[in-house]
Amino acid sequence: MVRFAVYAMVYLGSLLMVCNIVCFARFTRYIKGLNNWGGRNCILYIPIILLILFLAGYLIIGVFGKPDLVVAGILFGGSIFVFVMYLLLRTITQRIVENEQLQAKLMAAEESNRVKSGFLASMSHEMRTPVNVILGQDSIALKDESLKTETRDHLEKIGYSGRYLLGLINNVLDLNHLEKGSLKVKNEEFYLMEAILEVSAMINSLCENKGLIYQMSVSDDAVGYYMGDVVQIEQVLFRILQNAVKYTEAPGKVKFAVETDDEKNGRKNLQFIISDTGIGIDEEFLPKIFDVFEQEDQSFTSRGGSGLSLAVTKKVLELMGGTIHVESKKNIGSVFTIVLPLEVVHKEPEAEECIPEQEASLAGRHILIVEDIPENAEIVADLLELEDAETDLAENGQIALDMFSQSALFHYDAILMDLRMPVMDGLEATRRIRALERKDAGIVPIIALTANAFKEDIKNSLDAGMNVHLAKPTDADLLYKTLKTEIGKAGVSE
Repeated sequence: MVRFAVYAMVYLGSLLMVCNIVCFARFTRYIKGLNNWGGRNCILYIPIILLILFLAGYLIIGVFGKPDLVVAGILFGGSIFVFVMYLLLRTITQRIVENEQLQAKLMAAEESNRVKSGFLASMSHEMRTPVNVILGQDSIALKDESLKTETRDHLEKIGYSGRYLLGLINNVLDLNHLEKGSLKVKNEEFYLMEAILEVSAMINSLCENKGLIYQMSVSDDAVGYYMGDVVQIEQVLFRILQNAVKYTEAPGKVKFAVETDDEKNGRKNLQFIISDTGIGIDEEFLPKIFDVFEQEDQSFTSRGGSGLSLAVTKKVLELMGGTIHVESKKNIGSVFTIVLPLEVVHKEPEAEECIPEQEASLAGRHILIVEDIPENAEIVADLLELEDAETDLAENGQIALDMFSQSALFHYDAILMDLRMPVMDGLEATRRIRALERKDAGIVPIIALTANAFKEDIKNSLDAGMNVHLAKPTDADLLYKTLKTEIGKAGVSE
């Protein structure tokens, strides 16, 4: 019985060793088939040669020798050990290959995102250019008081559609930044009341045009200075308020209230409550309202809903540590409540911050327009001529630099500078103008007027020496106000 067990283990071990040789031969072919295998192939055959020698030894012992139970056990155990090592080696190799493949896919995805981001940045400029022409020409046409009522109605609809398209472009670009994690929030000191008044001024204008009642209230405890990203806060509030106006028909009402709780550990939870008497939202759709691309029904689509605005708003708020909640009833209205925790800055408003800035008249002012697209330059020139300003055109940054350096001292009251232009871009032109040894080079207002609307574009503009960054399409009222304010502050040509 013992003799039978001894020979059984010897021959079973020999069969297992044959299996090991076959497995290692297949494993060798697998390794050689990998694209990243760069080693010498002879190394791969060494284990197979050694296993064949072991197999020959097993057979010699089994045929010519007299193995005992100990030797047979060692031989059988060796075959099992080799098989286990083969399984372990194959598993480790496959995991390594899978990880390398995942890494390659990740790198390909990152490269795809980089290309997509570059494409969107370029396309944002290309898409904004025609929208700028549409809204600019529409704005100029609407200033004609002799327009027929029907023609004016058509132009207003064109303007509404153009602004909707612009908002959609902005939302797509913001969502792209959020998804790739490149949207960063600032933490800078700002005066809350100033931000509220800026947003309210725009919303009040929208409500007046639509025949809605707009009410704004701010609790005394909320007024003050805070640390945060005022630009993002204004955009969040404007998106929600703009939606309230969009989905409310005359003679409806839009309310905007700002409240706060008590200060704790140097922070306050600001509450922005926006309510309307609009069409409302179905209760079943409320859980999906902040999801990307979600729309309640076709009625929303017909009103211009894209399913992006609220999704972007929620993501931006979460980035700032805030929350947003909605309550709504169909055909009655909606209430959006934003809670945003902000650090309090204990400081009284300075006197000059409470007094509106002195604005200069644009009549007779000399404005240098730096723009390589004739249609865009024509729109800006026409808008400025309506304010009796005089304009000159430079097709690129180099021409602008030459015109400014060769002009009389304080001849130009302001420069409107595009960023993307041939020969010399707007950033380089601004830096060179600021470096000129002229008394007016350092104080002449240089305002970016460009389709480049990313945050990094704004930072680059300000770092280059520009005073303000305005994004196309050109908002006539904002352009006038910015020019009047900047020229007034600079005191150029007075």
